[in-house]
Amino acid sequence: MTAKIYVTRKLPEQIISKLQISYEVRMWAKENVPVPREVLKKEISMADGLLCLITESIDEDLLQIAENLKVISNMAVGYNNIDVEAASKRGIRVTNTPGVLTETTADLTFALLMATARRVVESSNYLREGKWDTWSPMLLTGQDIYGATIGIVGLGRIGEAVAKRAKGFDMNILYYNRSRKPHAEKELGIRYTELNELLKVSDFICIMTPYTPETVNLIGKEQLQLMKKTAIVINTARGGIVNETALYEALKDGQIWGAGLDVFTEEPVDLDHPLLSLANVVALPHIGSASIKTRMKMANLAADNLLEALAGNTPSCLVNGPQLDTYRK
Repeated sequence: MTAKIYVTRKLPEQIISKLQISYEVRMWAKENVPVPREVLKKEISMADGLLCLITESIDEDLLQIAENLKVISNMAVGYNNIDVEAASKRGIRVTNTPGVLTETTADLTFALLMATARRVVESSNYLREGKWDTWSPMLLTGQDIYGATIGIVGLGRIGEAVAKRAKGFDMNILYYNRSRKPHAEKELGIRYTELNELLKVSDFICIMTPYTPETVNLIGKEQLQLMKKTAIVINTARGGIVNETALYEALKDGQIWGAGLDVFTEEPVDLDHPLLSLANVVALPHIGSASIKTRMKMANLAADNLLEALAGNTPSCLVNGPQLDTYRK
């Protein structure tokens, strides 16, 4: 019997054709609508391989009915949407798509930083709404980027790529990470500092750390109070790392100057979300890796991970190798 693959969102035909060479492929055909939970439960109960997005919660309830499942291929770098421990107990391999989206996400991070600092969206709206009557010395003035201090929280691949871009603006670059990275300090001319110190002195605080139990609400009321009144928070990592209630209060009260957000705790974000009511917030719909080339690379890598695992090989992007080894013992 031919093994079955389920794909949780519509992907380009060339990706699906690659999978169909050896496997029976079923796919949720709506491009911009997540697969309903009941549909996913039915499909995962029959699947040998699953290609999913971060919009799908692959939890214990689903995995306990996935009797044939051998691999979960997540089309994303992060995989906090998957219960990796539960998958590992069942011998299910979990893969992700790191590396291919590094530069594109760093581009978006810096674009968001610049748009927030220079009030680009607010200024565009000001013009389109017919409010521009004359040039004025202090009209829509923003914050300087060149020569400013940027603090990067989480120096992974994307964090390092953001640091390279900051060098082009002659920025003073600080970073905080779970462990120091001497090679990056030497190569990029950046300086390690503890989180609280970084928050106190940085003009821009870029959140680049993975979403883990340790980083939930890493930036809350106490941390926001340490920041300069002219500080700008940029988050292109995951929404839950920044406490959104505390961020709203800090922005509303002028505790900090602005925020650029590509991610939210609940996505898609509710249009009634308080943060969307603030002019000093630039909000985007989680488009960090959204270039045509990068999304195609991600889809291809997710497909390759799936095929490697189903063929009995170890995928290059396996994230739960140690857990699988533990349970095999």
